[in-house]
Amino acid sequence: MKIITWLLLSSLTLGTSSCSEINFPTKGYAKKFDTLPLEKITLPEGFEIEVFATNVTNARSMALSPNGTLFVGTRGQGDVYAIIDKNKDYKADRIYTIATGLKMPNGVAFKDGNLYVAEVNRILRFDNIEANLDNPPAPIVINDNYPSETHHGWKYIAFGPDGKLYVPVGAPCNICESEDEIFATLTRINPDGSGREIVQRGIRNTVGFTWHPEDQELWFTDNGRDWMGDDLPACELNHAPKDFMHFGYPYCHQGDLPDPKFGEQHPCSDFTPPAQKLGPHSAPLGLEFYTGNQFPETYKNQLIIAEHGSWNRSKKIGYQLSLVTLEGKKVSSYAPFATGWLDEAEDEPWGRPVDVEQLPDGSLLVSDDFANAIYRISYRSE
Repeated sequence: MKIITWLLLSSLTLGTSSCSEINFPTKGYAKKFDTLPLEKITLPEGFEIEVFATNVTNARSMALSPNGTLFVGTRGQGDVYAIIDKNKDYKADRIYTIATGLKMPNGVAFKDGNLYVAEVNRILRFDNIEANLDNPPAPIVINDNYPSETHHGWKYIAFGPDGKLYVPVGAPCNICESEDEIFATLTRINPDGSGREIVQRGIRNTVGFTWHPEDQELWFTDNGRDWMGDDLPACELNHAPKDFMHFGYPYCHQGDLPDPKFGEQHPCSDFTPPAQKLGPHSAPLGLEFYTGNQFPETYKNQLIIAEHGSWNRSKKIGYQLSLVTLEGKKVSSYAPFATGWLDEAEDEPWGRPVDVEQLPDGSLLVSDDFANAIYRISYRSE
């Protein structure tokens, strides 16, 4: 609390901004509304948004099982949920609490009938979870060797095309060189927790990554450093066509901006630049390649990113879903897709998108840890 208070006071006195995620109250601004004001959301023509689930306190990362169970992690709340749409009407019928009291269990992943949950310093596995939603088994700790630092300690996890579980380790600071090489990296482990290795380096804090559906290459978001002003640095969308690349942190930001403290040690030309500069301090988190058939063909194999939103920029930015269009392996455009969670007149948000998850019918789920809700975006051709 003392650290957060100091940061808030510093932002007022120094006039600087942060890309990092900072916890808003977990009960959510949207509690002021009798119903969620989805009429404020602007989407391209033909798209519509509706509520899939409410009262999902601090809804963060999502993972969908082949049977249709939606697992949802949290950060400030410490709970993990399972959501069932039993009658397939795209409305949640029941919300189970799988676990409580965990330490920032942001990340969830599903494989071979088992649920994987990432806390700050360990990875848990809940075996045969869908058969035991009413009485979840005690989790098995498959790895407890991750750092315990909570600064950027919350994790997004996902299984890659190689069948291994990818686990990021954020920088334990705003900007620093760490003696422990595990920080500011993306790691991977076997499903049993063994064989940890560092796959990518120079990543300040990624809370979302995915693989291209055709070439299986890695794409991920990264939150840039703090306290360089409203407009610097840009947050990043990065592309890793191979393992063991370096993306610049803490020496270079946004591909072309040397760090004031560490930039003299290595030129930006030593590192892989971002595939796309994203909004400065927009806090991009979850992302997904759209592979369904419901949306128009132009959306096929394009990226949709959840931008959680800035917390101390003098004029807020983000609070939206953005669309990144690729031509081959290069970004051709970056534009808003769904906006309206930020009340621009008041410069205050009523919601904050966190993650996106595609349903089998081709519609898209969006989690919101501020409004404590999950939305469904669908498309109707006329």
